[in-house]
Amino acid sequence: MDDTNSSYLHFHTIFFAFLLLGSKVDGHEYDRISRRPNAYAALFSKLFVFGDSYADTGNLGNLGRDLTRSWYYPYGSTFPKRPTGRFSDGRLLTDFVASFLGIRSPIPYKYRKVGYKILPYGMNFAVGGAGIFDTGNFQRNVSSQIDAFVGLINEGIFSRFDLKSSVALVVVSGNDYSYISEKSNSTKAAAKYIPVVVSQIKVDLKRLHDLGVPKVMVTNMHPLGCTPYFARELNYTDCNAIANLGSWNHNSALVSMMKVLDPSNKTFLSLNINDPFQSIVHQVSGAKKFKSPKRPCCESFSKDGHCGQMDENGNKQYTLCSNPEEHFYWDDVHITQAGWAAVFETLKGPITQFLSL
Repeated sequence: MDDTNSSYLHFHTIFFAFLLLGSKVDGHEYDRISRRPNAYAALFSKLFVFGDSYADTGNLGNLGRDLTRSWYYPYGSTFPKRPTGRFSDGRLLTDFVASFLGIRSPIPYKYRKVGYKILPYGMNFAVGGAGIFDTGNFQRNVSSQIDAFVGLINEGIFSRFDLKSSVALVVVSGNDYSYISEKSNSTKAAAKYIPVVVSQIKVDLKRLHDLGVPKVMVTNMHPLGCTPYFARELNYTDCNAIANLGSWNHNSALVSMMKVLDPSNKTFLSLNINDPFQSIVHQVSGAKKFKSPKRPCCESFSKDGHCGQMDENGNKQYTLCSNPEEHFYWDDVHITQAGWAAVFETLKGPITQFLSL
């Protein structure tokens, strides 16, 4: 290979890594809401993320538009103006937490051989479609994601010293319950599955701490019944009560488990995303106002379709709003960058207290 090609590939690798890491580009509203002074980066210089599409910043492989829509337009149209594997128009919870810590968004595990030496701010193991257990999507569940983390520790990529200044974020969005409901064709099966899922969450949280991560955060369940997937059948005017009851039961079990695991919240913290989701979709006084709190910005023509869907002739099978900032939801289950910004506004206080920032 000649020097010109070698230089080009070196530049392309670095540039690509910066895009994947959510480099700090223009975005004054994002910076205002999430960024902490750089001094805080010295306290917690690494973020390790585990979970599903609510946190995945590029781990899900590109298997075609129908299976991995996050790698196709219009995903990423707000940030970074191109698809990067994020299930949104822009930044996700992972990005907001990282910026709040004063660091760049950690590189996806998928690209560890490209970028871990360039910007060592931790790593994101979360992958779209994953659950606490296997969900039939052939994606690494959270336990397997932690296994991958252990592998990197054993390889010396992350040292025990690195872990002392790290934070772990575990994001759970309901894939386990969707999978078991579809598999058994029964919502009752999902309800019975809650204690099993929450029990394994406890095991996973303790395992991360035992590895040397001093602070571990886990999200509770957002109101599943308010997602456009369910609200569509109600003409986006209300939420599905049964699905929301499932979220409430999961969250109640999670609260009980966390009280036993860490009553003082010094090591483990449950991030309450359910309350801000509820306040926003119901437009409660004081909550961020969105023009369309339940209707998604990117809406498929049919309920069984998806954002970004194309027919065999290349015709769009979806509508796209002109301004994602006016919508809380991006597609049938994921929220917009503006949505995450509004939710994160309510999380800053608990995170600050938990991390003693």
